Amino acid sequence: MTAGGAQRRLAEDIAGFAANPYRYALYAFPWGEGALQGIEGPRRWQIEVMREIGDHLSNPETRFTPLRIAVASGHGPGKSAAIGMLCKWALDTCPDTRIVITANTDGQLQTKTSPELAKWHNLSITKSWFRQSVTSITSTQKGHERSWRADLIPWSIHSPEAFAGLHNQGRRIVIFYDEASNIHDRIWEVTEGALTDEQTEIIWIAFGNPSRNTGRFREAFSKHRHLWKTRHIDSRTVEGTNKQHLQELVDTYGEDSDFVKVRVRGLFPSASSMQFIASETVSAAMERPSRDSAILPNDPIIFGVDHARFGDDSSVLAIRQGRDARSRRWKVWNGANSMEIAGDIAAEAARYSPDAIMVDAGGPNAGGVIDRLRQLLGESVPIFEINFGAKGREANWDGVNRVRVANKRAEMYTNLRAWLERGCLPNITRLSDDLTALEYGYNADNAIQLERKEHLRARGLPSSDYSDALALTFAEHVEARALPTYLMPAQEREYDRYAELDQYNRYSGEDRYDRH
Repeated sequence: MTAGGAQRRLAEDIAGFAANPYRYALYAFPWGEGALQGIEGPRRWQIEVMREIGDHLSNPETRFTPLRIAVASGHGPGKSAAIGMLCKWALDTCPDTRIVITANTDGQLQTKTSPELAKWHNLSITKSWFRQSVTSITSTQKGHERSWRADLIPWSIHSPEAFAGLHNQGRRIVIFYDEASNIHDRIWEVTEGALTDEQTEIIWIAFGNPSRNTGRFREAFSKHRHLWKTRHIDSRTVEGTNKQHLQELVDTYGEDSDFVKVRVRGLFPSASSMQFIASETVSAAMERPSRDSAILPNDPIIFGVDHARFGDDSSVLAIRQGRDARSRRWKVWNGANSMEIAGDIAAEAARYSPDAIMVDAGGPNAGGVIDRLRQLLGESVPIFEINFGAKGREANWDGVNRVRVANKRAEMYTNLRAWLERGCLPNITRLSDDLTALEYGYNADNAIQLERKEHLRARGLPSSDYSDALALTFAEHVEARALPTYLMPAQEREYDRYAELDQYNRYSGEDRYDRH
């Protein structure tokens, strides 16, 4: 057979899979070879989705009605791979197909989704039919570059036009949402406008970890479930996932914990959102008497300084000694310059003799505050520059278990979260609001990742200045002010460490003291 004849035969075969994504996947990709060594075909849940699409397109009564599919899964079942295979099927089997792919963040789109699309494009038997770049896959057929394509488009609440203008009457439209739980409701609403073309195959697929119990992704499984074909996928049931690691997560957090529900079982969390710190925990810390917190005199005094980034933000000094963040009055500045803030902090340092000062190094004028403090205080107090985005260490989740964190900010807040179970907070409304507003999720390594400040603003919430200042007091380990007597090497007699406390009340032998 000539080369031209082989290409015609290939085109005919591929065209025969227009309503059969599963058969296309078996035909188009080199299963069992190269990058697919040891893999015989798509995973079971991927096959189910492919057959759902095939059944919809094969039925004349449903073919030209929009098909909406929402899949909520735990970590690692192969959602991006499913997008890659389905994207190639949609492009190859229908001329002038238009595809738009977006994700929860531009980073997810560029570093996770795009490489997976490139992988499946390069593996396919039809690789020469399309040209692939970081942001698109376009037809190599002359005159069809603009009309036959897949585009990776980061969403923006301020400019959703790319989704509003998606029309392709008489052909095929496919929309993919990757990590759909965090895509803004406005983008979902605008995307609905692409579902109105007559005599058009329209498929909308939303994949994601069910990290939020509100929003349009959640509603696809609840009040809008009559519009969507939905499924939950437990990662433990999927071929190729790390069952041992998944079981470790279950053992650490508990089968019914929100962590396991979201990251393993593919279920939505119990709380109204992935709220990082529970409201009742903060309330208890604000109501807890200081004497119940068992503050030891040798606990180090730590200053945490969050410097304002924008005009409406506040600069805040939080002061904590052991479990007590209440006894020493916090300071707040609005509109003050670096010299004023540094001078006031130095005055507080003269009053309280802190053992360390932790300053957020990310603010626009933080460098000025830090330099001035070092000039005023010399070497009398260690001053730490803390980068919230720096690499984090394992953090204290609940006083027993250690967990991975995405960065320094997540490390500090996770340690703060554990501390709140016994700590004492000042009764400051803004502090309570900051602590309870923060949401969280997990990155691809199952490390805790906190909501970014930009996302807080997008939800209409102020910057978390008060809670950031308190979190900074957990940025670095600070040694005790003086070695307690019971730890002295020469000490031979039994020593009761709680005898150091004012108004000492004897604790039972079951009570344990945790400085942090």
